[in-house]
This record gives sequence, structure tokens and C-alpha cells, in this order.
Amino acid sequence: MKKLVYLLIIPLTLFSAKAQTTAEITPENTLISTNNDDRKLLNNDADDLPWHARRFKVTAGAFFPVNNTQIQVGRNNGQQGTEIDLEDDLGFSKSSTSFLGTFDWRISRRSRLGAEYFVLNRNSSKTLQKEITFGDNTYNINTRVSAFFDVQIARVAYGYAILSKPKYEAGLLIGAHVLFADLGLRVEANQAQAEVRDNFAFTAPLPDVGIWGEFVLGKRFGLYANANYLALQIDNIDGRIVSYNLSLLYNVHENFSLTAGYTGLNFKIDAVEDRLNGFLKWGYNGPTISAAYTFGNHVKLYRH
Repeated sequence: MKKLVYLLIIPLTLFSAKAQTTAEITPENTLISTNNDDRKLLNNDADDLPWHARRFKVTAGAFFPVNNTQIQVGRNNGQQGTEIDLEDDLGFSKSSTSFLGTFDWRISRRSRLGAEYFVLNRNSSKTLQKEITFGDNTYNINTRVSAFFDVQIARVAYGYAILSKPKYEAGLLIGAHVLFADLGLRVEANQAQAEVRDNFAFTAPLPDVGIWGEFVLGKRFGLYANANYLALQIDNIDGRIVSYNLSLLYNVHENFSLTAGYTGLNFKIDAVEDRLNGFLKWGYNGPTISAAYTFGNHVKLYRH
């Protein structure tokens, strides 16, 4: 009988000890452990995505825009210039190739500063099919003329992330495009006894505001998008700007990536200079291909 009692007491004692140990693992302790694991996982995202959320990023590549350009240049004494379609009236090619470069600095988790530079030089030669008044001169029908349109665009923008998560960010942009433009027209040498030429150069700063978003699609893929707009008059420049960009990133190796995207920019500008006044309406849209290199420490992106 005593042996039977001992056999019953020993299992009950072991069961009691195990129950006490289980009871000490409270839901609260489990939650703390889960949160710590989650935070550790978020910190490890930087190792899994070496290209994402780095302090600095530099890109350089090619842009293949399709252009649509109208200009008009007259004199400030009231002489009106002819509205000219560069592609149809002066023989400019609609398609072109240009250089595009950007630099991004992630100041903090939510703040970033970006700079862009774009250059496009175009020229043409054509026998006029209509009479054109440009600047100080009038160019007659059947006159052989050469024309050029050289543009540089610099942009600086500050972005603030309203949403800041490890795998996606979105926020507001405020910045300015600065357009450096020079366009000219001249009669080719064998068409006139004396040289006849005109050119109109101006600089137009155009502030803009917009929205942006950046998304991690996978270990090697990312997506970036932005859109900007503003219409404003500053001194002798009255302008409107609409721009957008969508680009897909593929991480080749560690901090080096390739991007392919589609970019559009549309200007409408009225400018008054010393003797001349000009109107420019220019839109270009097309694909971009570039290489991106990221460096510096990772910016910590935590889920809250």
C-alpha cells in the first residue's frame, strides 16, 4: 500500500512543478520577446537590403525624350514674333538623347535633400516653308536657316516623409527647377550677303511642390515615384511647371544598382529681357536608364 502511495505522489509532484514553470511564462513576457524579435528583424533589413535607406545615393545615366516645343520671340517695342513649332517649322528632331545625373542625401529618418542636373542641346537646318519673325529680323519663305536650342536644367528639392516604414516611405516635396535656355536662328552663309542672326537667352527659376513615394518590392527590387506642379510669377518670369518620374531599381550587387524609368517635364514660360520678350512652351517625355551607387551608413527605419 505504501508503495502505491509513493507511485502516485511522485508524478503529482512533477506535474505541479511543470505547471508552476508554465504559469511563470506570462502573455506579457511573450509580448516583450516578440517585440524584441520584431525590432531585431527590422534592424536586420539593412543587411538584407544593402542598397536601401543609405545616407547617400549618386546616379548617372541617359534620357531619351520625345520633344514638343513652341517658341515666340518679339521686341519690347510692340513688334510681335511668329509663333514657331521647332519640330515642324524649323526641322528639329522630336527624339533626342541627353545626360541626366542626381545626388540624394538622407539627412535623417524623415528628411532628405536631392539635386538633379539635365542637359539637352539640339540643332537643325531647314528651308523655311513660311515667313518667320524672330527677334529683330524677319526670315522669308525658301530661306535656308540654321537653328539651335540649348537647355540646362538644375533642380534642388527637399523631401519630408510623412510615412516612414522599413519597406515603404511617402511624403511631400518642395523645391525649384532652374531653366537655363538659349535659342537662336540664323540665315546660312550662302543665303545672304550679310550675316543675319538672332538669339534669345534667359534663366527661369521655377519653384514647385509635389509628392513622392519609395517602396521595397523585394530583396533586389525597389520603386520610386514623384510628381510636382506649380504656377508662379517671379520678376520678369511667368511660368508653370508640371513634372513626374517613375523608376524601377534592380540591385546588381551590394551598393550598385541599375534603374529604368519614365520621366516627363512640361514648361510654359513668358520671359522679358532687355530688348526682347519670349514665350516658350516645351514638353518632353521619355524613358531613362541609369546606374546608381549608394554609400554611407543606413538610416534606421522603425515601425511604430
